Amino acid sequence: MVPFFANENPYCRGVVPNICRIANSLRSHGGTVAWVLPARREKISDAAKEFLGEEVASMFNESGGVVSLRERLWHQFDVQSNDILVEKWAASAFFPGHCQVPQMLEDRHITTVLIAGTVTNVCCESSARDASTLGYRVVMIADANATVDDVSHNATLHTIYRAFGDVRPTSDVGKLAVGQRHV
Repeated sequence: MVPFFANENPYCRGVVPNICRIANSLRSHGGTVAWVLPARREKISDAAKEFLGEEVASMFNESGGVVSLRERLWHQFDVQSNDILVEKWAASAFFPGHCQVPQMLEDRHITTVLIAGTVTNVCCESSARDASTLGYRVVMIADANATVDDVSHNATLHTIYRAFGDVRPTSDVGKLAVGQRHV
């Protein structure tokens, strides 16, 4: 949830209250909150330029911003001292070698991940698929993910539910967190 996406899309801003509720619920149940932000690459790959075009590839590369991680996160989120705040160099936070999240979760003995944020059918779906492949229990929070339209959002939720994990509403997070180690 970076300003680049939230400023451009009212769907994204609409999930902010639910993400805040999830973060608070997880913390109150002893869970971990991980804020994962896109990193800026020093060099944009030739493949990205070819596929997206120079202008769009550059725009996406700059989407996370260049200020501190906390300043790059949407301003309405409360980052606390026990939270994880980390960058990723791929769409997925779980793609090997492109984010420290898997090692950080392993260090905390976390085996279940609740996925919320933007964009449902890109970064969130990529993270859910890779987390599942790595053996995590995956739960996509339906009303705490957002993309440009309901069709894309719902197609991703269907795919996750059919093959990679569970899909639940924000109201179920407290029930999921009891007795579990989540991020």
